[in-house]
Amino acid sequence: MNKTRSVIVALCAALALAAAHAQSAPAADDTLFRALGARPGIDRIVDDFVPRLVADPRMSEFFKKANQAHLKQMLAEQFCVVAGGPCTYTGLPMKTAHQDMDISKGDFNALVEVLQASMDARHVPFATQNQLLARLAPMHRDIVNVH
Repeated sequence: MNKTRSVIVALCAALALAAAHAQSAPAADDTLFRALGARPGIDRIVDDFVPRLVADPRMSEFFKKANQAHLKQMLAEQFCVVAGGPCTYTGLPMKTAHQDMDISKGDFNALVEVLQASMDARHVPFATQNQLLARLAPMHRDIVNVH
């Protein structure tokens, strides 16, 4: 990992930790949703992201037995909602979905790295990536359950 990427990962981890104590709601407008390419753009990111999660040695244990089609659907819905799109998230609450998974801060940060790689591969601009990550960061408090 190059120095710039390390700084980005550290910044995202810090944002996640800081945001874990803040209240967050989906955007009031759809600017980020449109910047991500609307639902087709989000679907392309998720289509890249899920196979990377399954292949990543840090993440594979969490995702190798998952129903990938369902996982893609839930992630796309969730990204759409937090980006301010006209979607509805139909999945379980984050705390419930992750309660028995023993997820550490390191696991969460690794997932962020994989998501960044997927967004890079889909040519999502850096500022847009940061906006999405900042909106997803508050989920940290409901996902990380090993302290």
